[in-house]
Amino acid sequence: MLFDTPVYFVFLILVALLYWRLGHKSQRALLLAASYFFYAWWDWRFLALMVGATTADFFIAPKVAPERKDGSRKRWLIFSLVLNFAILGVFKYFNFFAGSFVGALSQLGLHHVSLPLINIILPPGISFYTFEEVAYIVDVYKGRVAPAKSFFDYALFISFFPHLIAGPIQRPGGLLPQIASKRPLDPDFFFDGLMLIFSGLIRKCVVADNCALLANAAFSGQLGPPNFWVVLIGVYAFAWQVYGDFSGYSDIARGSAQLLGFHFVVNFRQPYLANRLQDFWRRWHITLSTWLRDYLYIPLGGSAGSKWATSRNLMITLVLAGLWHGANWTYVVFGAIQGAILIVERFIFPPKGKEKAAVSPPSGFFALWGQRILTFNIFCLSLAFFRATSLRSAIELLAGVTNFTWRAEYASAFFMLAAFAVPLFVADLLQEAQNTEYPFAKAPYALRATLAAAGFVALALLSGSNLNAFIYFQF
Repeated sequence: MLFDTPVYFVFLILVALLYWRLGHKSQRALLLAASYFFYAWWDWRFLALMVGATTADFFIAPKVAPERKDGSRKRWLIFSLVLNFAILGVFKYFNFFAGSFVGALSQLGLHHVSLPLINIILPPGISFYTFEEVAYIVDVYKGRVAPAKSFFDYALFISFFPHLIAGPIQRPGGLLPQIASKRPLDPDFFFDGLMLIFSGLIRKCVVADNCALLANAAFSGQLGPPNFWVVLIGVYAFAWQVYGDFSGYSDIARGSAQLLGFHFVVNFRQPYLANRLQDFWRRWHITLSTWLRDYLYIPLGGSAGSKWATSRNLMITLVLAGLWHGANWTYVVFGAIQGAILIVERFIFPPKGKEKAAVSPPSGFFALWGQRILTFNIFCLSLAFFRATSLRSAIELLAGVTNFTWRAEYASAFFMLAAFAVPLFVADLLQEAQNTEYPFAKAPYALRATLAAAGFVALALLSGSNLNAFIYFQF
């Protein structure tokens, strides 16, 4: 069930009403049953796969804990990692690599080589819950968390429905203790959860879905052949679509969790106000960026070695991050572009002392906004590869930037884009200035309730096409 559909909110309301009438042990049982029901609603066939992976890691975890002295800890760790990534690789990348192999043979002149290809369906949320299982096993191995004593607690950590399909990616040290402890009903916390849900719905249904109409038109050729203006409309519209879509999902997920007494970490912190790309990736999809940092970049050596070793580690991490988003060479190129820019940034702005100094904002209003605008536009142009269906179509689109032919309908497209993107940009400016999780989070209840009512009106009058599912569900 999609987060922006009535059936989800009927489900959420029923779960919340029953949840707060039960004791702690019964609450956990209810949430686990509800989470499995939520997952089975997508595709019941893959429920056994998730339960099987959960069960395997639950029993492996005690075998990799530091208390074990039999010398088999590392072997069990490797077994778990291979198992988890093998499952992810088969379901997510089998078709991609098999198809690429056939294509490579065709380029070599071997056109009639047949492979027993199998069209494998991607299980919902497999990338997200696999990363959570890997984080759990590694953290137990490192001694950061103790193995879960209750299978039901660990199963709920993996399957808790607000984060199950598209994150935010949860860490065991953050969510497992919340599951194990009692959660009193806090009216302020509950109200903030409702406001996060309203914020997420507006970001998704009003901003993202309307910007998607423009992005689809530009990338599909409905606005005419690629030129400078079509490229701007396409990449800008998609930038605000993907941001509104995923930050909206994250807000709804976090709000849904808060209605049940749980706190999820913030997943987006106004990324389009970043002054450099390194700063951008510390603000965008934070739970994925920090996961890649802690479980891939740092184990590769991080920035502890030479400049060239650091550059290699950055490129490997970003290319794999791009591939994580989907089984297509466009995502690999997108990741490589991000890695290359990050490497260039480190040479131009070398870290001084602590690494945070590398992304300290420049002094002066014009310098700050100049870097913000440059960073935003670089990211938007790289999104041509993220959005395009093939490398060829992305290159053909970007090749049109040298053609400045103007058509009257472009003015309407830019006006529509501004009408939906600018309010979200203003909201981000407010959150940046106020350091809050949604605009006016510290305002009186009456004002926030009024804003929520206005949000209902906006949803009723301005919601875009309901055919645009959350983008990150496919990952």
